[in-house]
Amino acid sequence: MERNTRGDEIMEVNEKLLNQFYEKLDERSKTALDEAVETMVGVKKKGGKIVVATGSGPNIHEGVTTLIAELMDKGIIDGVTTSSAVIGHEMAGALDKVKMCNASELGFDEKYMPRGNVFEFTQLTPYEIDVLRQEMVLDELFLRRGEEVDGHIVLKAAGNMAYPMGLRNESLAAEILTVCKAYGLPFELVAGWGADRRTMIGIGAEKGLPVLVSIPQMIGSGHIGMSIGDSISIFERSKRIASMLESADIIIESAVALTQEIHDGPFECYTGHGIWSWWKGLHTYSLRDKKLIRIDLDENLRKAQDLQKQSAMIQEAIDKGLPKTKISKIPFRMEMSAFARHEGSIPIIGDIGQVWPLMAWRVANELNINLDFMSYSQETEDGKAMREWIVKEIKFLDREKLLQKAKEYRI
Repeated sequence: MERNTRGDEIMEVNEKLLNQFYEKLDERSKTALDEAVETMVGVKKKGGKIVVATGSGPNIHEGVTTLIAELMDKGIIDGVTTSSAVIGHEMAGALDKVKMCNASELGFDEKYMPRGNVFEFTQLTPYEIDVLRQEMVLDELFLRRGEEVDGHIVLKAAGNMAYPMGLRNESLAAEILTVCKAYGLPFELVAGWGADRRTMIGIGAEKGLPVLVSIPQMIGSGHIGMSIGDSISIFERSKRIASMLESADIIIESAVALTQEIHDGPFECYTGHGIWSWWKGLHTYSLRDKKLIRIDLDENLRKAQDLQKQSAMIQEAIDKGLPKTKISKIPFRMEMSAFARHEGSIPIIGDIGQVWPLMAWRVANELNINLDFMSYSQETEDGKAMREWIVKEIKFLDREKLLQKAKEYRI
């Protein structure tokens, strides 16, 4: 087992598998990926910045958020917008194992249970249980009952519906929100003070890199999402995100919906509604000369861009006030609008579990950077091993570390 200077276990790069991922792409996606890598390398060599707009779901399960954290640590990624669900998962260690049981056997009313009438128990080591005992009252009898009752083990996104880690996340949210209100800081930053540095929020807090939940992605992860929304105002959150995107030369969209509302928000003038912020005398920015790279499985994204390139059809529809769906004859998702008509857009149609490691590996090689972590699509043997590595290596948020930072913080 190889470890880096901090003692963290290093995941080896399977170059053969990565090359297989590349060969599975269609020719246009190969060309798009090649262009994306060349553009990213060129920007980093000139000292420019790359930010990522990432969704939850697949990004967590495919190890993409963990890979992005590694790229942040190595100076390749400079900021992230994400969802409240991802913040909750990273607070609990990204991925964990739970035991799924029949809720009726535990005496619960099915109308309060998730679909399928299941209840989950986080699988924790004796040490981890002891840590939680120091900060919350655990129902010891209930935990023993969870060990005895029949069920099956599932590896899934961490800190979600399982006892006690899901409840712990909900309780921590209130404590973190108090710190946020006292110091005027975003929830994501304060949570990052205690998070594992191999998460996006952890490395972001350590290195002063912005990790912010976007407005469309705020509702989720129970009390965490609400606490994120209450930590700073919508105005301030919008301005912080705008500042991050303004600083970027490249914006990468990774399996995320509603990106039009993320990057063409109230302070962006080229594709968005920033004209009125400018009119009122506020600072604005433009996507005009930036590169948008989107990793997506929907072929319609590329079709929409082709239509725009061939006949400027999408912009024509906007100029005439016509519905884009009707004029293009394809299902038109909101994230297609700004992307399809932006001159610097690069659509990569492919699985993020395959495209991200390929892109990261090639960019790192070109920049002579060694990566200590590499993700792989979860259906491969390397992907399965990677997910087990995340469960074992990436720890849940250290509450004492967070509170110590809060004591030391000065406005």
